[in-house]
Amino acid sequence: MAERLVGKQAPRFEMQAVLPNGDFGRVSLEENIKNGKWTVLFFYPLDFTFVCPTEITAISDRYDEFEDLDAVVIGVSTDSVYSHKAWINTPRTENGLGEIKYPLAADTNHAVSRDYGVLIEEEGVALRGLFIIDPEGELKYAVVHHNDVGRSVDEVLRVLQALQTGGLCPANWKPGQKTLEV
Repeated sequence: MAERLVGKQAPRFEMQAVLPNGDFGRVSLEENIKNGKWTVLFFYPLDFTFVCPTEITAISDRYDEFEDLDAVVIGVSTDSVYSHKAWINTPRTENGLGEIKYPLAADTNHAVSRDYGVLIEEEGVALRGLFIIDPEGELKYAVVHHNDVGRSVDEVLRVLQALQTGGLCPANWKPGQKTLEV
């Protein structure tokens, strides 16, 4: 039986990553919490695949909107930082990523994918999981789905904004609309 993560402290992580400037570095949830940032942590199965670059570049193309909401985005797969770097160095026109505006982290030992419940053990890859963590480290939102279907950046931004209202947001709520009164 899967363990509930939403509403609890998010599993802490620290991973090697390729940073937006192309350098190797580290990313950690503790750093984001220390800086008072929301964290949008998303997992994808593999570098050099077909659906993954559409998501990664779509989020990068709208990264300024995440920054405006005080959110840090981190992409994660079980590939190495060297694979990530090669993929970033491959142009978009050749199924690569080109320049992206947030780090891609390497979960090569599968620990973080396992902690977040997205690891397909027999394949050693992650499902498409996305998690929103508040600045205090509480996991506020989790969605996991089949690897054949990409995510909607509009929906991720909508949910992030809804969570940031601190109110009750009805179905189909959009930023600028009223929240529900109790």
